[in-house]
Amino acid sequence: MQRDVMEYDVVVVGGGPAGLSTACRLMQLAGEAGAELSVCLVEKGSEIGAHILSGAVIEDSALTELFPDWKEKGAPLNTPVKSDEVYFLTGAEKSIKTPNWAIPKPMHNDGNYIVSLGNVCRWLGQQAEELGVEIYPGFPAAELIVEDGAVKGIVTGDMGVDENGEPKDEYVPGMELRAKYTVFAEGCRGHLGKQLIADFKLDAGKDPQHYGIGIKELWDIDPAKHQEGLVIHGAGWPLVESDSAGGFFLYHTENNQAVVGLITDLSYSNPHVSPFDEFQRLKHHPVLKQHLEGGKRVSYGARAIAKGGLNSLPKMTFPGGLIVGCDAGTLNFSKIKGTHTAMKSGMVAGEEIFKAVQDGKTGEELTSYTTAFEASWAYAELHRSRNFGPAMHKFGTFGGAAFNFIDQNIMPIPVTLHDTTPDHATLKPASSAKKIDYPKPDGKISFAKLDSVFIGNVNHAEHQPCHLKLKDASIPLAKNLPEYDEPAQRYCPAGVYEVVTDENGQRFQINSQNCVHCKTCDIKDPAQNITWVTPEGGGGPNYPNM
Repeated sequence: MQRDVMEYDVVVVGGGPAGLSTACRLMQLAGEAGAELSVCLVEKGSEIGAHILSGAVIEDSALTELFPDWKEKGAPLNTPVKSDEVYFLTGAEKSIKTPNWAIPKPMHNDGNYIVSLGNVCRWLGQQAEELGVEIYPGFPAAELIVEDGAVKGIVTGDMGVDENGEPKDEYVPGMELRAKYTVFAEGCRGHLGKQLIADFKLDAGKDPQHYGIGIKELWDIDPAKHQEGLVIHGAGWPLVESDSAGGFFLYHTENNQAVVGLITDLSYSNPHVSPFDEFQRLKHHPVLKQHLEGGKRVSYGARAIAKGGLNSLPKMTFPGGLIVGCDAGTLNFSKIKGTHTAMKSGMVAGEEIFKAVQDGKTGEELTSYTTAFEASWAYAELHRSRNFGPAMHKFGTFGGAAFNFIDQNIMPIPVTLHDTTPDHATLKPASSAKKIDYPKPDGKISFAKLDSVFIGNVNHAEHQPCHLKLKDASIPLAKNLPEYDEPAQRYCPAGVYEVVTDENGQRFQINSQNCVHCKTCDIKDPAQNITWVTPEGGGGPNYPNM
């Protein structure tokens, strides 16, 4: 197949905080040096920010480094945190408010901002374009270009292909985007990042990456209840009933809006757990319901979170490129924050790549990046919090909390804990796990999956190949159904996977048009039988203010 070829100094894959920070820093340095530099950034969503989903309370540390005048430039950090509350939910109606002194220091949010990370990325995209970055939304990076053992760029996805892989009338082949260096910043469980980690053995000697699934809603709330700048976190019920880990958040943003969400640790063992239904049930607890009652839900989304921290961080360099941000797993889980560390990893990438290009290098492995990143405050943060997640896995909710309180608030404990069991390997057989009777949604506080997908503005081009690939089509019914009651029916927050019984018997149905690109299936499937690949460009959710 003949493809158009475009050549750049640097190609960046992904228009999130890490990718945009990489691109901006590259062009800043080029401007300061009076050097010519061509930088291209591709984003699979319909626009910058379309697929961005985060809590999000952010630190402005990296942003201030990148754009010291961000306030003057109008960056959308409009809601400083005014108060922090942390709760442990002891049952469906009861809770204990955690005293301020008992909250681990990393979870204090003084000086931070409640934001729409999607809008922050839209703003960063504007800065990048003003600096001279070429940005192409709606262009997914579908394949790697690897030649002579080095990454030489990417191939964007074909447009206008039917479900059988045949060209439609509107068929347009993808382009080869070739570069001296390619930066992969696809976010958590990026499909090319996953391939790079495997192909170049970047995770050798590291703990397996660990994940959570974050499910989030945006609400218009009763103005009388609005407390701009209020940040609430908590854990406990209902997840503890199934011995699962995780935590919730509720933030009062600007304009009488609030965001609410639940992060369910994907290390859970009961295959009957449905993170979506746990979240819907959670919102009925008085601690949360009092804020939402009388309001209206306006958006919904879900996204996996890489939370393994330093112990799971792969080598981030390989011949021809770098992997940065949540694609690598730079999130600081002790803070429940990853924007500032992702941005910093991208900024360091920009600095090291610029030096290399100026020195005439093309495709050599930038080992200097490792040295520079390990000398940064982002790495120091990750090292300081390296035990946070493993402690929760090893000692449980209460024991882990006690360990982390001592480690973070009193004195660093001079050990490094490890969690070497991958999240997909933790499920018990369905027969030995307690079934969960989830209540029906009331349509006011709690809602159905498909209604939720609808308000996430999820859309995919019709009659395209399914982007959820089964290595073995027999496994869902032959193995996963009898052993685990096919957990894909429940761990997916968008109703993509169904076991359908009709006159012909049972079949495993994939409703790929519902997919919100969270990547949970790629992570949690016990047989590791599902591979998420990019659908046609512009497909998926279109999140407003998320």
